[in-house]
Amino acid sequence: MSMQTDVQVSQVLTADGQFTDQASATIGRARVIAVYMIPSATAGSVVFKNGGASGTTIMTLNTVASATQPTYVLFPGEGVLFSTNVYGDVTNIGSVTIFYG
Repeated sequence: MSMQTDVQVSQVLTADGQFTDQASATIGRARVIAVYMIPSATAGSVVFKNGGASGTTIMTLNTVASATQPTYVLFPGEGVLFSTNVYGDVTNIGSVTIFYG
């Protein structure tokens, strides 16, 4: 298996919704390689779902209570697979961006 080299970056997500590419199109099947989150002054979380708001929860990432401490998470291997699309359910998050391929 070859290494993923076509890594792309989503638009910034600031509220619950589908992650979109830079052209505002919904990101379909993808492997999330990394996540960059800017928390708010209150501890928060991002719940990542496959298949929309009522889809299957794939992972939950929590943040600290600090608007000045961004969090960057790099996933091992080829990343985390979302077979349909990537949806984010955000709580107390300033913004979240995904790197995907």
